[in-house]
Order: sequence, then structure tokens, then C-alpha cells
Amino acid sequence: MKTIIRLSVQLITIMLFLTSCSNNSVDQNNNPNIIYIMADDLGYGDVGCYNENSLIPTPNIDQLAGEGLIFTDAHSPSAVCTPTRYGVLTGRYCWRTWLKRGVIGG
Repeated sequence: MKTIIRLSVQLITIMLFLTSCSNNSVDQNNNPNIIYIMADDLGYGDVGCYNENSLIPTPNIDQLAGEGLIFTDAHSPSAVCTPTRYGVLTGRYCWRTWLKRGVIGG
């Protein structure tokens, strides 16, 4: 009798542990998919989603933009891409670090 109770308690403990470890409560489809595209020398009107008269066909980017969000108000701290790349890769503003002298030389 004691062994049956002990086995029952162990079985219930294992079942509770396994059900608590399952990931059914989190729906994986609700997590956003983020695609960050950073391109050098890409003008505002070069991509078809921003300019319907674009001379460059960009059907895949246009599809991504049509199914997601388009950001139209962006600012750059410099005329070259190196400070922006530095900020994206490190998460720091390039002009407020000790590397501000070597960032522009890119």
C-alpha cells in the first residue's frame, strides 16, 4: 500500500513538473519579426514603396513594406555612414564616446 501511494505521489509530481515546463501558454505567432535594412547610398526614391516612379525594381522590399511598417522620418548624425553603423552595432551615440575621433575616418 505504501509503495502504491509513493508511486502515485511520484507520478503526480512528474506530471506537474512536465506540464509546468511546457510552453503552451506563449503563442509564438504573436512575437514580431523585425527586419532592419541598412544600405549605403540608397536614396529615398530608389525603393518602389517610397516612389512609384522608381527606376529600380524592388518587388521583395515593396512586399515587405506592404505587409509591415514603413518609417519615413529618420535622421543621421553625419553625412557618412560610419557613425550610424557604430551606433547600430554598439547602441551608443558616437559623438558621446571616446571613439568620436576615429569614427569618421571609416
